[in-house]
Amino acid sequence: MATFAPDEVRVLRKVASEVVGLLSEGFDHEDPVVERLFPDIYPEDPHNSAEFRRYTEGDLKTSKIDQAGAILAVLPADGGGEVRLDWETSEAWLRALNDARLAMGVRLEIKGDTDLGEELDDAVLHDPTSTRVFQLSVYAYLGYLQESLLTALVR
Repeated sequence: MATFAPDEVRVLRKVASEVVGLLSEGFDHEDPVVERLFPDIYPEDPHNSAEFRRYTEGDLKTSKIDQAGAILAVLPADGGGEVRLDWETSEAWLRALNDARLAMGVRLEIKGDTDLGEELDDAVLHDPTSTRVFQLSVYAYLGYLQESLLTALVR
């Protein structure tokens, strides 16, 4: 069980809704985020990659939308409140949070060696009220939620 403040619920609703939008009406193979969420399985063989995508992409997209929907389904409708997750829903949350972080990481240009603390400090120094500060904070928050959920699952 977790208790979410109203602001946390709003952020989670926005993030999950944006993932759903990206994977439905906003789905575009030219978008770097879509490329990250649906990587080319055979980068050296475009024909086999296209065949693999043809047979798997629909189900994968539906699964990702359902996972983001799992977040939306259990969040309090108005304000904050408690959220209880069973094992299956917890796994859906983990996958959806991962997809959201991957998407945000692409948009924020976060790489494997990026020091998030330094990146956030730098953004705050430049403009503490910037969109980038907010987005980096959300990215860090989603990572915290992933870690907390994983810790709870292994107990």
